[in-house]
Amino acid sequence: MLDYKKISSKIFNFPPSEFNNLALEIFDYQYQHNAIYRKYVDFLGRKEFVKDIYTIPYLPVELFKSHQIISDEFQALDYFESSGTTGMIPSRHYFENLDLYNQSYLSGFIKQYGHPSEWVILGLLPSYLEREHASLVNMVDGLMKQSNHPDNGFYLYDYEQLKSTLDKTLYNNNKVILFGVTFALLDFAQKYSGNYRHLTIIETGGMKGRGKELTREELHQKLFTQLKPHQIHSEYGMSEMFSQAYSTDNGIFHCSSTMKVLKRNPYDPLEISNNTGKGNINIIDLANLHSCSFIGTMDLGEFYEDGSFKVLGRTDYSDTRGCNLMFEQ
Repeated sequence: MLDYKKISSKIFNFPPSEFNNLALEIFDYQYQHNAIYRKYVDFLGRKEFVKDIYTIPYLPVELFKSHQIISDEFQALDYFESSGTTGMIPSRHYFENLDLYNQSYLSGFIKQYGHPSEWVILGLLPSYLEREHASLVNMVDGLMKQSNHPDNGFYLYDYEQLKSTLDKTLYNNNKVILFGVTFALLDFAQKYSGNYRHLTIIETGGMKGRGKELTREELHQKLFTQLKPHQIHSEYGMSEMFSQAYSTDNGIFHCSSTMKVLKRNPYDPLEISNNTGKGNINIIDLANLHSCSFIGTMDLGEFYEDGSFKVLGRTDYSDTRGCNLMFEQ
């Protein structure tokens, strides 16, 4: 019988060459202990075919909307919930505790930016702050606590106070990271344009119905023109994941050590590869030990030889709703 405690002790302490072996170990554990995932794998008849990360069945992310995806060794004490669009059913990612999540986002941040204590960390995340169970707010709040800087803080719609804080940190020569949702960043930039040369913006996407959707290139160009920050980066994450990827250049994302993306053939969801080119994004998230580490997303991506990727948009297949039917029989 696989011991999740032994597995969890490896998740942040393994050489990169062991990623595939650890993923297979987690697959065996989750097949044994996650009833929904086991039912999905058995429905496909794929258990005996699993030899590597390309033959593992990837759970459609849509199932997080309709089922409680959690190991039988954990209790569902809380959950993260997706933002979604008004009228849509949100996804819920259940967990017993946030130990793995806290380690995951912190290690991913440190890999990209150094320790949070080196930064003033600000959050312009109104649509997330206005609802409960937002994983992004939880992550940014945790990074602020690790930073422990007196100027850290969230801003709902108080753009004037945000400008005041940015002016103060510039005067004090602090390095500042601003996590921001797209529509709020654009609103702030329009009202308080300036030269924020000490600022690194990490945009998290999302117009949330507040205006025309922009490409990442269009968004960054607008923000560079109006705010003149030091850098504009992007964060890729979702409520169904415990790990994140960051883009620091040209919209190309690099995964944290606990995460890997693979290419899925849009016309054959069982055809998974590490090929370059365009396809749907499948995710391995080793930190998702409580739930499912193998997720088939609706995102369309472009994949590169070094394991990095771009997010090109989303494909919405109406027939994916049928994946729920096997649980209703």
